[in-house]
Amino acid sequence: MKKYCLAAALSMACLAPTAQADTLLGLYLGVDGWQSDNSGSFAQDGNLQSFKFDDETFTSYYAALEHPVPLVPNIKLKYTELELNGDTTLDETFSFGGSDYVVGTQVGTVSDLSHVDYILYYEIFDNDLVSIDLGVNAKQFDGEIMVTGTSQEGGPSTTERVDFSGFVPLVYGRAEVGLPLTGLSVFFEGSLLAIDDSKIQDYQAGVAYALLDNLAIDMDIKAGYRSMTLELDDIDDIYTDLDASGPFAGIQIHF
Repeated sequence: MKKYCLAAALSMACLAPTAQADTLLGLYLGVDGWQSDNSGSFAQDGNLQSFKFDDETFTSYYAALEHPVPLVPNIKLKYTELELNGDTTLDETFSFGGSDYVVGTQVGTVSDLSHVDYILYYEIFDNDLVSIDLGVNAKQFDGEIMVTGTSQEGGPSTTERVDFSGFVPLVYGRAEVGLPLTGLSVFFEGSLLAIDDSKIQDYQAGVAYALLDNLAIDMDIKAGYRSMTLELDDIDDIYTDLDASGPFAGIQIHF
């Protein structure tokens, strides 16, 4: 996933000089830390195998550029780390990556579903009290799942690795309401897809507080709750039914 971090860093570096050169443009940079409680299952053939996943702390980075050009959407890039570690004791044969893992044995997994959101959106309202954005999101997965366990009675441990990639289109929305004279605001941001057997929900809601608010730079701290459901149906031969949710905190800078 290092390529995602590099892409996000390059995007931020390219956008920053433009935003500073023209006050009509707005550049937002942010980072969140997310304490996630994880659960779910995955498979290659649609016969999902449940795992007990560890609780994890993940990081998200994002950059957004807003401009005054009519009909041209604003753009936001967001990278979300999502590497799940877990294990289970099999009560039936589990097939993955060409191996059949033995009933009654323990198997472990490292499932990397880190991804990038490419968001295009329009500002429907934008004033000191209410801000509403609507648009579309292409969520790009380029990850891998590794499974380690016993594939033969009495045999050595076997590790199978399956790479997968693909784009999932979603509807995107964000709303923020300011609380006058407090420096506080409440916000909701989310992306949603529900097509056939696939379902993705990725949303966060919380409170932001303005630490700085002047003509040169704005800085907000924020905290809230993030929830992600990934029910992927045959994304590059991978099927998932995963849930990751928990509190988050972050900081955002606006030039």
